Amino acid sequence: MRKSDWGNRLKKVEQLAQSFQKRPLSSHYKPRLSRPWQPSSIWKLFPRQCMAINFAQSCREDVHVFALEKEQAKVGQRIYLVTSYSELWHYYSTYRQSLMHCYELIPEGAVCKLYFDLEFHRPSNNDIDGKAMVASLIQYVSENLKEVFGIECSEKDVLNLDSSTEEKFSRHLIFNLPNAAFKDNMHVGRFVHAILQPVPSVHQRESDLENQMDGVTGDRGERGLIGRSQAKRSKHEERDLSFLLVKNKDGQEGLFVDLSVYTKNRNFRLYKSSKVGKNVAFTVAEDNKFISKPEMNYSVEESLFLSSLISNVSFTGQKILTWDLLDKKEGLCSVTYAQKSSTLNSVSDSLEGYQFSPHKEVDSFVLSVVKRDGIQGSIRRWNYFVSEQLIVYDIVKYRWCQNVNRFHKSNNIMILVDLKDEVWYQKCHDPACKNFRSSSYPLPQDICVSYLLTMDEEDQAYLMDNVGNIQLSQTPQPLAQKNQGFIVATCPYGEERESWGDQPDDQAYLEALEDVERTTVHLAENDVSDELLLQTVTELECCKDL
Repeated sequence: MRKSDWGNRLKKVEQLAQSFQKRPLSSHYKPRLSRPWQPSSIWKLFPRQCMAINFAQSCREDVHVFALEKEQAKVGQRIYLVTSYSELWHYYSTYRQSLMHCYELIPEGAVCKLYFDLEFHRPSNNDIDGKAMVASLIQYVSENLKEVFGIECSEKDVLNLDSSTEEKFSRHLIFNLPNAAFKDNMHVGRFVHAILQPVPSVHQRESDLENQMDGVTGDRGERGLIGRSQAKRSKHEERDLSFLLVKNKDGQEGLFVDLSVYTKNRNFRLYKSSKVGKNVAFTVAEDNKFISKPEMNYSVEESLFLSSLISNVSFTGQKILTWDLLDKKEGLCSVTYAQKSSTLNSVSDSLEGYQFSPHKEVDSFVLSVVKRDGIQGSIRRWNYFVSEQLIVYDIVKYRWCQNVNRFHKSNNIMILVDLKDEVWYQKCHDPACKNFRSSSYPLPQDICVSYLLTMDEEDQAYLMDNVGNIQLSQTPQPLAQKNQGFIVATCPYGEERESWGDQPDDQAYLEALEDVERTTVHLAENDVSDELLLQTVTELECCKDL
């Protein structure tokens, strides 16, 4: 080996040593929450959304998926965080710099709140009063909720968040309906699309609307039929909804409501978060009428944060609102219903009995449970409460109740699957069994996600240290993991990794190594201090440069 090559390598090592001294490796995140009513701390960061979702589904703790953006990352690149609501709030309110660009992931198929993303370009709409538009929209949506579902709603039930600038008017509306929520955000999208049909000129631009709703409307042939019956639509067409029309930078007409936010696994920006590269976070709007009601052990701010989460919906006492289409002989028609968790009156959400949930293996298991004395039950519908990792199956053709130890004559049963605790149990729709809950039974091992997916600390591509810094993990990853999308830091500051040792070593290099090893062993045997050992090695290195 040439002396110049050896000198270059030594200089590179010195540079790396200096860089690590300036920026030492991040220490592993250590939970510091000590509130006894909360679950154990979970804080995992993943480079891919699917990895985070898989881990969250496998975790027995009450955890959820969030997306984080970093200032120096590529445009659109996000890190995915799995943690509990309480723990996120604890660090979210503490480390604003590291967690200031945060999004909630609205899981596919999860029961969720009604929500809106509103915006328009201010310079192109000088004559528009944004606050008045928001108030009118809330009133209009509330009227539809009352007419279609029988749900009473007002501005006091709507959290109004603002992130407007001089350039753009921007609002998020989150409807915290009293004991009611939608089956999932796809149903929310269909409902929003339907009630906006009467907007002037929308019928002339149906194809444009359908393009915006791509992936939201289940059937593209419904068009004017997607809303409600002809009589009800005519009633609403009498109302002037021209206030929902705005102009973009090019002067083209469009909707005040963004119809593209009702897609699967949607990332929705959080309260107190801003977009990367921006410094305008969502705050409570001046015209907000919503007042949070903090529960025990929660502050007003944390309660407000929880109210802003779209999929933060519990199972108890909820009416599940849906908006579906059925293909009848006379043509397509829309079907809406409000299903209470303890009362069922409709069979509208069905496709030969039921549609698959996101966990088809669990669906198959439930079907095997509802079988007795030659009677095979089927699944009428399912609802997924992600906040509790609970799937509620409504069963038809099978009425065996463990409470009365016989088949009910008319009322059906429910099978509830707790994915977090990996158990299932039965409840009943019969009034006599209103408060009954059967014993919990373990799910089969082969359908429990925790047995199918295991994650160690080494599987994380990112770590957060004790002062809130999020950095790439320095743990080496196997090649197979890299091919699966893991991101591994090999050199700091984006330096290209050199091909160390890729070329065969020459004789001089090997002899130098042997000299160092012999000298080091000799000194160590004579109980020489570390300082002298380092000095000797340094002198040998200097001699090799001569």
